[in-house]
Amino acid sequence: MSALQDTQARVVEGKAKPRGKFPHIKRAGDFLFVSGTSSRRPDNSYAGAQVDALGVTQLDIREQTRAVIENIRDILASEGATLADVVEVGSFLVNMNDFGGYNEVYGEYFDENGPTRTTVAVHQLPHPLLLIEIKCVAYAPRAR
Repeated sequence: MSALQDTQARVVEGKAKPRGKFPHIKRAGDFLFVSGTSSRRPDNSYAGAQVDALGVTQLDIREQTRAVIENIRDILASEGATLADVVEVGSFLVNMNDFGGYNEVYGEYFDENGPTRTTVAVHQLPHPLLLIEIKCVAYAPRAR
């Protein structure tokens, strides 16, 4: 089987539809690549983001981080993988002042035996209510 034949991309049913022509997840042999994932729900609302009638926003990095990781968990499950299979994480924060809350929630899911991680600050994400986006790579052989 060629490498090209051993790849498969999918948009996962029940998750927020990607805002572009890309999959939620792509398998390449024994590796799974999860596209940048936010706290967006299937109804296009955002976990950890509230806007009142006057347009005042309240954004919660802890709630958004938890929703992002749980969205990733669900996406990985579509390929029979779990968060324990994640080997690398790339996190994008709009504001490094949110690092503490993000890091606290991240530690509820992973520890120093978990994936390698890089966290960077970015100018902005695809929607103004987003504080965080995470992408990852998992190692999950087909024959389990």
